[in-house]
Amino acid sequence: MSRFFIDRPIFAWVIALVIMLVGALSILKLPINQYPSIAPPAIAIAVTYPGASAQTVQDTVVQVIEQQLNGIDNLRYVSSESNSDGSMTITATFEQGTNPDTAQVQVQNKLNLATPLLPQEVQQQGIRVTKAVKNFLLVIGLVSEDGSMSKDDLANYIVSNMQDPISRTAGVGDFQVFGAQYAMRIWLDPAKLNKFQLTPVDVRTAVAAQNVQVSSGQLGGLPALPGQQLNATIIGKTRLQTAEQFEKILLKVNRDGSQVRLKDVATVGLGGENYAVSAQFNGKPASGLAVKLATGANALDTAKALRKTISDLEPFFPEGMKAVFPYDTTPVVTESISGVIHTLIEAIVLVFLVMYLFLQNFRATIITTMTVPVVLLGTFGILAAAGFSINTLTMFGMVLAIGLLVDDAIVVVENVERVMAEEGLSPKEATKKSMGQIQGALVGIALVLSAVLLPMAFFGGSTGVIYKQFSITIVSAMALSVVVALIFTPALCATMLKPIPKGEHGTPKRGFFGWFNRNFDRSVKSYERGVGNILRHKAPYLLAYLLIMVGMIWLFMRIPTAFLPEEDQGVLFAQVQTPAGSSAERTQVVIDEMRAYLLDKEADTVASVFTVNGFNFAGRGQSSGMAFIMLKPWGERSAENNVFNLAARAQQHFFSFRDAMVFAFAPPAVLELGNATGFDVFLQDRAGVGHDKLMEARNQFLGLAAESKILSAVRPNGLNDEPQYQLTVDDERASALGVTIADINNTLSIALGASYVNDFIDRGRVKKVYIQGEPGSRMSPEDLQKWYVRNAVGEMVPFSSFATGEWIYGAPKLSRYNGVEAMEILGAPAPGYSTGEAMLEVERIAAQLPAGIGYSWTGLSYEERLSGSQAPALYALSLLMVFLCLAALYESWSIPISVMLVVPLGIIGALLATSLRGLSNDVYFQVGLLTTIGLAAKNAILIVEFAKELHEQGRSLIDAAIEACRMRLRPIIMTSLAFILGVVPLAISTGAGSGSQHAIGTGVIGGMLTATVLAIFWVPLFFVTVSSMFGSKKPEEDAAPETPRYEAGQ
Repeated sequence: MSRFFIDRPIFAWVIALVIMLVGALSILKLPINQYPSIAPPAIAIAVTYPGASAQTVQDTVVQVIEQQLNGIDNLRYVSSESNSDGSMTITATFEQGTNPDTAQVQVQNKLNLATPLLPQEVQQQGIRVTKAVKNFLLVIGLVSEDGSMSKDDLANYIVSNMQDPISRTAGVGDFQVFGAQYAMRIWLDPAKLNKFQLTPVDVRTAVAAQNVQVSSGQLGGLPALPGQQLNATIIGKTRLQTAEQFEKILLKVNRDGSQVRLKDVATVGLGGENYAVSAQFNGKPASGLAVKLATGANALDTAKALRKTISDLEPFFPEGMKAVFPYDTTPVVTESISGVIHTLIEAIVLVFLVMYLFLQNFRATIITTMTVPVVLLGTFGILAAAGFSINTLTMFGMVLAIGLLVDDAIVVVENVERVMAEEGLSPKEATKKSMGQIQGALVGIALVLSAVLLPMAFFGGSTGVIYKQFSITIVSAMALSVVVALIFTPALCATMLKPIPKGEHGTPKRGFFGWFNRNFDRSVKSYERGVGNILRHKAPYLLAYLLIMVGMIWLFMRIPTAFLPEEDQGVLFAQVQTPAGSSAERTQVVIDEMRAYLLDKEADTVASVFTVNGFNFAGRGQSSGMAFIMLKPWGERSAENNVFNLAARAQQHFFSFRDAMVFAFAPPAVLELGNATGFDVFLQDRAGVGHDKLMEARNQFLGLAAESKILSAVRPNGLNDEPQYQLTVDDERASALGVTIADINNTLSIALGASYVNDFIDRGRVKKVYIQGEPGSRMSPEDLQKWYVRNAVGEMVPFSSFATGEWIYGAPKLSRYNGVEAMEILGAPAPGYSTGEAMLEVERIAAQLPAGIGYSWTGLSYEERLSGSQAPALYALSLLMVFLCLAALYESWSIPISVMLVVPLGIIGALLATSLRGLSNDVYFQVGLLTTIGLAAKNAILIVEFAKELHEQGRSLIDAAIEACRMRLRPIIMTSLAFILGVVPLAISTGAGSGSQHAIGTGVIGGMLTATVLAIFWVPLFFVTVSSMFGSKKPEEDAAPETPRYEAGQ
């Protein structure tokens, strides 16, 4: 194959150019994300039941839906939460690789079976089914700069004018508005109602009857009488539009003919649809819209499109209002991708320098460097064809691949030069001869490296997704690089290299290169002597090898495990929890204190603070609040101002808050898998022991966790039980007084809860009408006496005559996991411990809990459990594949063993480097390890391949081994150096995405150093030992006279 292209160099160029073109075009098409979609697909069902308590929602809505959800294909787990504001979400999580659209349709179908069984009010509100993505892509905030607009005005503006264009923007999946649009609010005054002998039910009936849309037909509609001249539409009663029209609604006409209208018993005006959530941006009133990415959309393009949508809307904003982006995840993506691209370029430059140093021939260096763009661009083409995206993982794959690519080219060029120098052939002939010698080794190396990395592509779960990115990238780059080494490089060698007259390779060069060569040759001589010594005294060196094996196993046990390294994403979350039953006003005070600290004391790190009162990741309600803290760009803050240090400092300060718990935490590396780093576990009530027992178990768990050295920041992702007021209606007394139960219930839900009546038209948009008691009539238990119900004879009966109340404790938020009541607990490993150790500790504590309480891992922890159990299998499979490939290649069972024995030499270095830097054994480290295994094996193959050939030509084993080492030392050191220097930029990177870069770079550099330094001595030893054990093909006597020459160390 190579001969064909050596004779037709232009054809080779054309192929290379076509590969580059295809790649360059596909780069434009490939989506750019920070990570591929790692999280398993999840579908969320969201429902509101106005005015209901958490318990009511759970019993009447959640359980009904949950029971129907069973039996959907590929369902992994179902979790749900019910809140005291009547909202609930059920999230069904599916196995990795399930089609989210199919999953959504199946959930929707099951939901349709449950819908008729749900309460009427819930069906009226509508049930929303969306593809759930946990994390927000960005938050768009509206701020009133001059304070002229309230948060309700801003929220209404978002819903009325911005929500639709934003949701139409390509790539936007789901969104959540912090706030609500206007509604017509009718605030009832109980005293006035009683004066006119009216009840809240009467008001609702009147509004429902008079705010209607009637279809009244046409005048002169067809069929018409002959001679009809006119046709016109009749407009009957239409929906009301303004507060004045609502005030005129007639409630009743008294006997004396006077009228009671709505304005006589209530205040009417535009207000918020609900008042649950209020937001501020740097302390000014604000409203926000949090946008989630659609599945498979491109984060950067979506963010760009959203900013364009906003700038198109900006000219129409009212005076004093402006749009801000208080939370944005895209800078991380651009920063980290551009970081990796810088690394790529640095790597190419470093590799070029290394090759120039060794080849000392500008043309040869150019030839080897030419292969890099061809292969890298070609790999992009393959990624596009395989449906992958440009993300940090595939880019790392490229960086790792550079070292491998250049290898093939170096091997080709180096060998051509050697043949030309030793045999004085013309470049063309030398290339032909040289390619015949090394074609086998090239294909062998490619097969081995692919064998190491291919099994990764068949993994399940989220780790499988991560591995796939690497494995596809590196394997396709490897395959291309072999193709290029067989087609393009020989063609270049034959046309570009200068012929070297026979024997002239040895003429000493002057200057720096001369000095370098003299020293290098001297070290090659001493290296040969060293190898000779090792081969004569095998025992101590084999013993040392055993010690290395033991050390490797010990290090493996010691090094902490993790799933992904922590990243500085330029964003921080803070979560505020005030004592149970606190009002929004009290929570706001804490939020203000928190914001003051961040904007004042941390001004050089924090760019903006967007706070939300009434909502956080743990639950909703007046005692919850949270903050999205955006940090300044990486370039503008020093390394000690990274997210983790800021979180630690802020946390220190927040501990001083007396009446509130405030947690500051950095989002995890892969946002899709949850909102915080660490572990995520549910304590489940498996035996139906009840809510109180579950709470006791939770508190016991938290107590034990607080004593543990291994765990830190352990917190329940839920709310504590809070005081609730239980109202008991005495049915006998009520019927004795002639009051119907239905009237009592309706009066309660209208007066104290907010009752949705129907819709009205506000400036061309349909909005809702709500009736509720005015604030003064529902603040304390005594206020219940202000409300009356009318009995059968028309008398007004006060509530106090048939209802009593008492204070009890109850849960404001109830969670369920896989159909049983559960409590979610989040936490992190203490500094110096890994998530793996933390999870074992959690399991140990959970075992001490009372009977009937079980536990289940969820989210990231579920994934980690999966990936942890897969790792050993992965390594074993990779090693087995390497062995089989080598056996097939060398047509021998013994030689592969001598190559395989090198593997621990590489692993020990990777482990040492990683533990010295205090990093952990995570997914990236495992990828690095596998690459190291492949490269260590590659060096061994180069030596063994040549030694085997020499031995078959009749040299003695020892002789063949030493000679092979001498011939291959230069290319081995060259390729290894090229590879190590290619990865150095990763290991020393700073800024966005540096966590994962360190994780990969460190392991690979450590592994390559030991693999190269130790392997060049041990490989000949393994080769000789193994071959002599398995019997060699030529009798040993021939070789005897030759050995003394080498012992003399020539």
